[in-house]
Amino acid sequence: MTSQTEETQAARIARILADRIISGLIEPGARLRQDHIAEEFGASHVPVREAFRHLESQGLAESLPRRGVRVTTFDMAELREVAEMRAALEALALRHAAPHLTKAIFEQAEEATRAADQATNVRDWEAANRRFHRTILAPCDMPRLMKTIDDLHAASARFLFAAWRSDWETRTDHEHRSILNALKKGQIDTACTTLARHVSWIGRRPVRTKNGDIREAYAISG
Repeated sequence: MTSQTEETQAARIARILADRIISGLIEPGARLRQDHIAEEFGASHVPVREAFRHLESQGLAESLPRRGVRVTTFDMAELREVAEMRAALEALALRHAAPHLTKAIFEQAEEATRAADQATNVRDWEAANRRFHRTILAPCDMPRLMKTIDDLHAASARFLFAAWRSDWETRTDHEHRSILNALKKGQIDTACTTLARHVSWIGRRPVRTKNGDIREAYAISG
């Protein structure tokens, strides 16, 4: 098996496991068993270990001495940290991206906003929301910054799915439109301030657990 094949297989395993973790199919604290995952994907242990390292870099898994690899848990402190990091880094990316935004990019961002407005479930909304943010930020042409922002979006999605796994409420995102309007007018400071406020807001809602209890779940709104 070539190195390139190993890399491709590891990336695929990491992507699928990340999706399961983010959506809640694999719950916080669950152990990721190397043998079972290798068997499921028809892979050797080498790409599985590489996939685990990628999940760890995203903050989705952690390696514990003598206890293997487990899905990370998350709490309110982490949510605040993610929100504040996104506010700072996305505003930075937008400031650098703004001079390179074109009519075509604005149209793509508007389409993503409409898709989010029309979403009937949390998965579709999260995908459209992430597409909006990436569309207006990627022209910053700062790959390391965008990699960090992508990882933070994955962390945000875990909170979002935990809060809205069922009973999705259709919403209209007025702040996305405010950001676009400011950018079109060349009001970069206003756009960056609005974006930072947008992603740092933390909401909460009651959620019914599997055993019927009610708990409060927290989520980043944007």
